[in-house]
Amino acid sequence: MQLWKFIFPAMLLPALFYISWDVWFTNLGVWSFNPAYITGLHLINLPVEEVLFFFVVPYCCIFIYACLKSYFPGIKNTLISQSLFIFIALLIIVIGFFHLQQRYTAYTFMACGTFMIIIYGMRGTFFSGFNFSLFLLSYTVILIPFLLVNGFLTAIPVVLYNDAENLGIKIYTIPVEDIFYGMLLILLNLVIYEKLQQRFLIREKKK
Repeated sequence: MQLWKFIFPAMLLPALFYISWDVWFTNLGVWSFNPAYITGLHLINLPVEEVLFFFVVPYCCIFIYACLKSYFPGIKNTLISQSLFIFIALLIIVIGFFHLQQRYTAYTFMACGTFMIIIYGMRGTFFSGFNFSLFLLSYTVILIPFLLVNGFLTAIPVVLYNDAENLGIKIYTIPVEDIFYGMLLILLNLVIYEKLQQRFLIREKKK
């Protein structure tokens, strides 16, 4: 089955959502971009490099996910992985709720946690087939290049964070919020990607 036709539609809606989010947070001063390290081409207030990020990174992440799914078909959806998934969701929602004054923390943690709860709550219906174990493994693998590249970009720095808007907890130079900002982005891409495949298979069976 050709999977390519599902990738780009899966990336489009999350990209539009994240570009809008980035435009808003840039206007609020949650972060900014160092003009010394960008081309100067902008979409509204975002460097074109930031806009491309929402297509290039999800493409690479879907590729990693698809490779793991293909090469390790025995990865089972376990109760442990589901429990860990919902624990992470509840934890970050609570942290976000108690840090409403830090907008990057509050919005990122609560948005990511809420979407995780929706996936978990609808795992037997709309999100049936979502493999919690495969997602957690995939995102763990994705975090390795993510931390290396993001660490480089924030160390230069290309992206300038307003630490009044986050917890101030960093992995090297990366705000911890970036991990869940990225997690939500990849979750959005993957659930749409998988849903498009499911609908395609259902239509094929009916033929």
